[in-house]
Amino acid sequence: MTANNRVYGSSPVLQKHEFSWIKDYLYKHAGIVLNDSKHAMVMGRLEKRLRHHGLSNYTEYFRLFGKPGFEKETTMAIDLLTTNETYFFRESKHFDYLTEQILPQHSSGKPFRVWSAASSSGEEAYTLAMLLANQARLGQWEIVGTDISSRILDKARRGLYPNHAAEKIPTMLLKKYCLKGTGDFDGFFLIDPAVRKHVKFIYANLISNLPNLDMFDVIFLRNVMIYFDMETKQRLLERITKYLQPGGYFFVSHSESLSGMKTDLQIVTPSIYRKPINT
Repeated sequence: MTANNRVYGSSPVLQKHEFSWIKDYLYKHAGIVLNDSKHAMVMGRLEKRLRHHGLSNYTEYFRLFGKPGFEKETTMAIDLLTTNETYFFRESKHFDYLTEQILPQHSSGKPFRVWSAASSSGEEAYTLAMLLANQARLGQWEIVGTDISSRILDKARRGLYPNHAAEKIPTMLLKKYCLKGTGDFDGFFLIDPAVRKHVKFIYANLISNLPNLDMFDVIFLRNVMIYFDMETKQRLLERITKYLQPGGYFFVSHSESLSGMKTDLQIVTPSIYRKPINT
């Protein structure tokens, strides 16, 4: 091993003290807890940035964070280290509950608003949008997607996906709200602009100051809290549920729960909660 932490002819190695540093940084700035099993993931995702800057070790790269002129690099590093796995109609029972139980109760004279609080590349937000577009009686509606990754939000705004991503979209909705790509876009499909106009994507760090989002009838915060410790989960829950209308619904993933957390939300069924109407 040379002094610059590089084995001759190979890529830089993320040292233990460097991994500890980036773990602390990510927790402080994004609330995300990285366990030791993520060491290889961090090294793999950031290696290309070291190459881009011609750096020989991760310490040199981390010194760029917060340095004048490198603000975008800090954002890019957080983008690369935040998980963005998602797909259309993920945990489909949640969408069944939305269409069968929640939407029929909603007054058609009131706008219906849903927040996809960790929207990633947009599949969850557009799943919701297709379902709401298909409700003829609904009237006005809006989906707001937020994410900490500016890069992934740009992808979501395009609404363009490879054909294999449509695997779980019901055929009727696929034909009605997705446009088949041709020419340069062969092998892709585009979410219909008539649907996309109801969806907006906004940058937001959920553990920091949130933008002015107004109130929502439904909030989806799925597969997010698993990355936080209990203290951060509690703060996150308090911050987000302030935007939930009395009587509104709050969804977490099937692998998550609010057990052990202080909240006035009442469980409706596992992974689905409701805010009391009299709050």
